[in-house]
Amino acid sequence: MSGEERREHIKTELEQSEKAISATTLADHYTVSRQVIVQDIAILRAAGCDIISTHRGYVLSKVLPEKEMCQRIYKVKHTDEETLDELYSIVDLGGRVKDVFINHKVYGQVRGELNINSRKNADDLIYKIKSGKSSHLKNITSGYHYHTVLADNEEILDDIGKMLKKKKYLIETKNKFI
Repeated sequence: MSGEERREHIKTELEQSEKAISATTLADHYTVSRQVIVQDIAILRAAGCDIISTHRGYVLSKVLPEKEMCQRIYKVKHTDEETLDELYSIVDLGGRVKDVFINHKVYGQVRGELNINSRKNADDLIYKIKSGKSSHLKNITSGYHYHTVLADNEEILDDIGKMLKKKKYLIETKNKFI
């Protein structure tokens, strides 16, 4: 089987799977190394496949239209260095970080659209911030900020809330349905 055929099969497997598939599982199935699978995933992503890496393996993003998704607002606080961990944790559990906003005492609510639904999106954001063009919005309010998070169902949002609480990032949760 050629690399191109293998990638098409991997894409089909991910489309049909209801759960994440690990690189090791895919490597065993196609009798190639795990590194070959990682490269295949990178090639598929470059070709436009929205493949998300989770701690359980790879999943193909099956993004619902925003109007069909559940939504919750989390008030959080963490350091600049913890931002990437926060974002990875949310997307790894199946969430999409729609935005970040703060409540400024003078300017009112200040909001920035993010639409982060993968580790790559999170990496891109942090890269832009570290480039020096701007800084974290949360730093205006001593680290306190809000994220509107979208997910396919309430259970995912519950899991995200539990994870944020466990990592001591969560200050408050507000339910908001679309």
